[in-house]
Amino acid sequence: MSETVAHLHPTATVEPGEGHLARARLRLRLVLGAGHKLGPGKIDLLEAVASTGSITAAGRRMGMSYRRAWLLIDEANRIFTEPLVTTASGGAGGGGAHLTDLGFEVVAAFRRIEARTRAAIADEFATLEPRFADLDAPLPER
Repeated sequence: MSETVAHLHPTATVEPGEGHLARARLRLRLVLGAGHKLGPGKIDLLEAVASTGSITAAGRRMGMSYRRAWLLIDEANRIFTEPLVTTASGGAGGGGAHLTDLGFEVVAAFRRIEARTRAAIADEFATLEPRFADLDAPLPER
């Protein structure tokens, strides 16, 4: 081991749930092909559709208009050859929106990627965390 690497405090440990890494936020976005994006907003919206059975209710839950929610779902549907969300018109049997099997697979895959990424960040930065500045303090003026 080089002298430089030895100075990284390899024995320093931070208990799970403590420190800046435990409170760090992750914003993971996949940019596919010609700018097609799949990120936490669309995934949260898909989850809201799954739990509410409605694009309107999912959008409301997320503080967005029906139109904005519908456009985001349409974008997500266009990324794949099969839809992630299907809709049914209202009527005697009621309408609504539902995640397809593919929609559930995409949400689950994205959440697994997030979990793996968080684990990789924790692993890679664990020995560096004791060397973080006071990140709760406002940034100093430069």
